[in-house]
Formats: sequence, structure tokens, C-alpha cells
Amino acid sequence: MRKILEFLFSRMVIVGILLLFQLTILTFAIWKLTEAFVYLYVFFFIISILVVIYILSRRDNPSYKLAWTIPVLLFPLFGGFFYLIFGGKKMNKKYKEKVKKVYDESKRVVSQDADIIDEIEKINKNVANQARYTSNFAMSPIYKNTQTEFLSPGEDFFERLVEELKKAKKYIFMEYFIVHEGKMWNTILHILEEKVKEGVDVRFIYDDMGCLTTLPYKYNETLIKKGIKCQVFNPFVPFLSLILNNRDHRKITVIDGHTAFTGGINLADEYINEIVRFGHWKDSSIMIKGDAVWNLTVMFLQAWSFNSKEDIDYNYYKNIYDERENVTSDGYVQPYADSPLDDEIVGENVYLNIINKASDYVYIETPYLIIDNELVTALTLASKNGVDVRIVTPHIEDKWYAHIVTRAYYAQLIEAGVKVYEYTPGFIHSKVVVADDEIATVGTINFDYRSLYLHFECGVWLYKTESINSIKKDFLDILDKSEQVSLYDCKHVCWYNRVLTAILRVFAPLM
Repeated sequence: MRKILEFLFSRMVIVGILLLFQLTILTFAIWKLTEAFVYLYVFFFIISILVVIYILSRRDNPSYKLAWTIPVLLFPLFGGFFYLIFGGKKMNKKYKEKVKKVYDESKRVVSQDADIIDEIEKINKNVANQARYTSNFAMSPIYKNTQTEFLSPGEDFFERLVEELKKAKKYIFMEYFIVHEGKMWNTILHILEEKVKEGVDVRFIYDDMGCLTTLPYKYNETLIKKGIKCQVFNPFVPFLSLILNNRDHRKITVIDGHTAFTGGINLADEYINEIVRFGHWKDSSIMIKGDAVWNLTVMFLQAWSFNSKEDIDYNYYKNIYDERENVTSDGYVQPYADSPLDDEIVGENVYLNIINKASDYVYIETPYLIIDNELVTALTLASKNGVDVRIVTPHIEDKWYAHIVTRAYYAQLIEAGVKVYEYTPGFIHSKVVVADDEIATVGTINFDYRSLYLHFECGVWLYKTESINSIKKDFLDILDKSEQVSLYDCKHVCWYNRVLTAILRVFAPLM
């Protein structure tokens, strides 16, 4: 009974009720107004027609356009009005200006060393073009003088993270989507408290929506009292707003400017299999040391600046200690950021570049496979061209609707020769792509619309690093524990499941 009462009076339930109440009032008001005044019905109908024309004229992904056009045409009385409130990628002018100011200020501290691009071009021009794109359009230069270590599963990441946090002397920056009190977070928090006492500048950002059910309300004040500087990204308020879609899905730790981590792993016990939620949790991260850490440092400071409105002296946080002599240069490393506030879908384009330019194989791990036509075409065409394309998704889902839509893509991919597997021990949360023993990316970006279009994300693109061998080996180990999905499996499902799948796939971009 106590747990039921706690759930009923939780922040998530209260906020959900408030949002539902607002939506109901809004719908009821429009209905009653149009019932009383016929000309208002005509007015809203005309708005819906104009909205459909506007949607079709935008540069948005065609799947996203279709997902909005159908409900607007089906419900012309409400559809157009709701799109004006919730559709597109609208941001208020003040917020846009604030973000633009932060990015403009940080551009001068992330310049590309042209010699590195030229060096790569002599090896492989296609690869140099990929690196050049990300450097130019994501403010993310590519570096040498960096070593990498692939960490999987979450237990390995946790062990290395704790080890490196204890070495911090100047600053610790952490930015995470989900934080949940338990063994993992409590261990990290204890270290952060000790580091504050030693005079280390400890800063923490967490996403309010991501932590809605995992942290107490105003938990940032608890951390501030402990001496940890803390910002809540995009604080969640019970008011209908499009901005609720734009979450900080990044997972970043930066230590003293010379060591950094990113990947799929949040700070909660299921990520290290300390508790069991969906079977065995398979996840991954990458640790980097050296020059490339600077990109992740800048990403964090950008987020800190437009959350706190502080002016940042970026150069102050550059590699304070000269660690180069302790770093073995390991290929080429390019941490990159993706933001929903511009028209550049960097995360998807990184994936497309890897898939389209692969010659031997492409191996992919993702918890969700809810993709647009561009990715479907790239994957199927690569397979038809003779590239060995393999994808691993979870067998035990965390969200039933996402799992149904993920499976909706299997048949089309398998018919083109793509090999699809499900990780039978549980849930795979890794966001990893590796190709041709030369290129890989590890990060936070799922193969779904939210990650590709709506969230703040990041990743690390790798070329000719030793860690690529570890990534490939880990993938092949996963295949041994996974079950290959056949075309027979895809087609022999009950009729109502097929109907539900078809409906959910159409509206996937809005989920």
C-alpha cells in the first residue's frame, strides 16, 4: 500500500495529471467554441488546411511530415491548432539567441588542425571527407595525440570511472540524462564530495525529464549544499510545451581536461547489473585521454553556460596538466556533438557516412531501431552491394511500443540481406557502429527519431584506433549470445499485431 501511495503522489503522476487536465480543457474549449460559433469551426478547419500545406513545405524529414499530416487531416478541428503548439522545432527567440551566443563564443576555441585532415586524406580521402564534415558542421575537430579504451559492459565502465575520478586534481565535469540513487550513484557522489573538500571544481548537469522518476524534486539543491555546482537541464514544468521534447541525452564525464568518458551508460544501478530490470543489461562506453578530450570539455561548458547564463573562459579549462608524455597516440579521434537547435542532423549523418562508405562490413548495436527512409535505404543498399550488415537489438524490451516498432523494420531489412539479431539474455543499450576494422563510433545516439532529431547527443568517432578491435570483438561475443531473426519470424505474427505495428510505425516520429 505504501508503494502504491508513493506512486500516486509521485512527481511523475502529479505532473502527468496536470498535463492531461490542460490538454482536456484545451480540447473541450475548442469543441464548445466551434459548437456555439459555426464560423469558428470554419476558422479552425482553414487553419488545419494551411498547417498541412506548411508541414509539406518544410525541410523536415518526410516521415515526420507524414506523422503530423495524418492526424491534422483526420481531426481538422483540433489537429492544425495542436501542431501550432507542439509541432516543428520551434524555440522562443530569447532561448535561440542565448544558445547562439554560447556557440558563437565557443567557436574560436575549437579550431581544426588542417595538417591532421591532410594526413588522413593521404590515407583515405573518403574518411578525410567524413572527418571534415563533422569538424565543419558540428564544431568538432578531429585529433591525434589521444588514446582510447572501449569499456563494456557497464561494470567495466564503473570501475574505470571510479578509478579516474579519484585522480582528479583541478576539475570534474559530469553531464547525465539519468541519475538514480543506489550503489553506483552513491559511490560516485561520495568521491565527488571528497574532491570538493580537496578544492576540486565539481560541476554536475542532469536532465530533469530523465530524472523525473529517479531523483527527488529539487535534488540540485541537495548537491549544491554538498559543495557541488549543479544545473538542471530544461527544468520540467507541468505546462504543455514543445520544449519538453528537447532533452539532454548526453552522458559525459571530463576530468582535468585530459580524461573523458561518454557512451550509453547512465548513473543508475541497472546499468552495472547491480539490479535486474530487463534481464542482463549490456551497455558500453569509451574512455579517451589526450587532445580529443577538449571537444567533450567544450560540450559540457556550452551546456553549463546556456543553463547558468555564466560567461565561460574556455581557455582556462584547457588541459591544465601536460599529460601528452603519458599518452600513446592511438589513431584519430573525433568526439562530436549533435543539437536539435540547428538544421544539421549530425548524429544521423555520421551513421549514414559509415554505412554508405563501408566496403566489407557494418556492425550495429542499438536499443531501438526506429529509423527514417534515409537510414533504411542506406542499410538495405549496403547489404545489396555485398556489405555484411548486422544489427543487434534487445530481446527483452524496456518500452513495449518501441520494441514493436523496432520489430516492424526487421522484414524489410532481412529481405535485403541484412542480418538482424536480438540479444536474448536481456536488454542491449549500447549505441555502437563499427565498420571494416578501421572506423567506429561509440556514443549516446540511438537509431530512433528522438535521438536523431530532438535530443542533445554526443559520440566519439574513431579511425584506426586500437579500441576498434575491442569493439568488433565485443560485437562478435554478443552475437554468440543472440538469436538471429528470420523472415519467417517476421511474417508469422497474429493479424492484430500487424495492424498495431503498422499504425505505430506511421506515428513513430512523434513517440
